[in-house]
Amino acid sequence: MSALADRYGRRFPYLRLSIIPACNFRCTYCLPHGYKADPQAAGPLSLDEIRRLLTGFTHMGMHKLRITGGEPSVRRDLTDIMRTAAAVPGLTKLAMTSNGTLLNRRLGEWMDAGLNALNISIDSLDRACFARITGYDRMQKILEGIDMALDAGLPSVKLNAVLMRGVNDDQLPRWLDYLRDHRVGVRFIELMQTGDNLAFFRDHHVRAIELETQIREQGWQELPRAADAGPAREYRHPDYAGRIGIIAPYSKDFCAGCNRLRVTATGDLRLCLFGEFGIPLRPLLQSDDQVEDLVRAIGGQIGRKEQGHFLHDGRTGIIPHLASTGG
Repeated sequence: MSALADRYGRRFPYLRLSIIPACNFRCTYCLPHGYKADPQAAGPLSLDEIRRLLTGFTHMGMHKLRITGGEPSVRRDLTDIMRTAAAVPGLTKLAMTSNGTLLNRRLGEWMDAGLNALNISIDSLDRACFARITGYDRMQKILEGIDMALDAGLPSVKLNAVLMRGVNDDQLPRWLDYLRDHRVGVRFIELMQTGDNLAFFRDHHVRAIELETQIREQGWQELPRAADAGPAREYRHPDYAGRIGIIAPYSKDFCAGCNRLRVTATGDLRLCLFGEFGIPLRPLLQSDDQVEDLVRAIGGQIGRKEQGHFLHDGRTGIIPHLASTGG
């Protein structure tokens, strides 16, 4: 039985946990000037704090965890975090979102630690465009790592690409070439406004539904949504090994299927990526005998989750950029 249900009947078997806010890329839509640490900020949760946090959530019915950042591989004990998470009773799916810069070096140890699903952020398959977006010319190494993950039989490999007008929104043909013989899911994500990217958003926002219309016209068929799936509407085509996902946060009823909660690197529960408050859980992660208090605290907050975000009103909540919460 899941206690993670809100007043709108939505259940939340899926937790996204940021383990570090730092990132080693300078993506134009997120951290164009690079990550700047706040000297006054608390450090990220420790291994023991993470274990207690996950124990509380699994007691309430959470069974899928996605490790996010910032960039998770910046944290040196990432493999230990994976191993700790995989050992928590009730957790059956351990996923991570990463930029993939260390994938070709550390894939084996991550899989040995329990990783069974991986999303790689790669906004373009054009080397020059990729470098302009991220600030680094590392696309080829990342693609090599993705091939390694496929060859190793990792159960789920997906790629994330943020759509940006005038930057990469004309690259569908290149992606289709890639998907013809790569058994991955490519998820095209509509650019979202955050606290500090308004000018960039106004210049480069493009509705994801425009690309969705293109793929429908080319014969791609929408798939049923799994109960613990992310927010993408997924499509398949008989002529392609891979699949396409569309994440369109500005589309009608986007939040109706929400099934995930978030916890920041310092232990704040966020009921929505664009929520206007955080609930500090860290004081309840200091000893193993606090699990009942933790469960009560989480359960007492679920009813405060809004029916939807307020992006259409220009309200982005307290998130300054995606790295701060783990988009």
